[in-house]
Amino acid sequence: MGAQVKGVAHAAFNVSDMEKAIKFYEDVLGFEKAFELQHPTTGEPWIVYLHAGGNQFIELFYGGVNGQEYKDENIGYSHLCLEVEDIQKIADQITQAGWVLDSPVSQGMDKNWQCWTHDPDHNRIELMQMEEDSLQCRFLKEHNL
Repeated sequence: MGAQVKGVAHAAFNVSDMEKAIKFYEDVLGFEKAFELQHPTTGEPWIVYLHAGGNQFIELFYGGVNGQEYKDENIGYSHLCLEVEDIQKIADQITQAGWVLDSPVSQGMDKNWQCWTHDPDHNRIELMQMEEDSLQCRFLKEHNL
């Protein structure tokens, strides 16, 4: 049997107005801001995570693709993140099936293991193995979720 996907870990969006986006997700949909990440090279605000229920989050990127300058064409959908049991197993499964990994298995700033691929229409897909000491798990534990 192949590697198992546990579920959707987060959906990611590039936003033109972070304050307005956070207000919508918190005030209208009832999500809770979980944590923020600073860009690793510039130290500028980069990503805001909002808890969407269960083990799921919404990931909001400031002003465009990966913090790049705002452009209308890169506001909106960024990528889908699937939570997996075993990151190496799913990475091997992808390459053995003849698909390409856009980036190899590595540990992200949130302390989770990840790799990237894309679907046939080039929609970006992040695969993530959650670690006990990750920022997401810390948030869930602190809130008894």
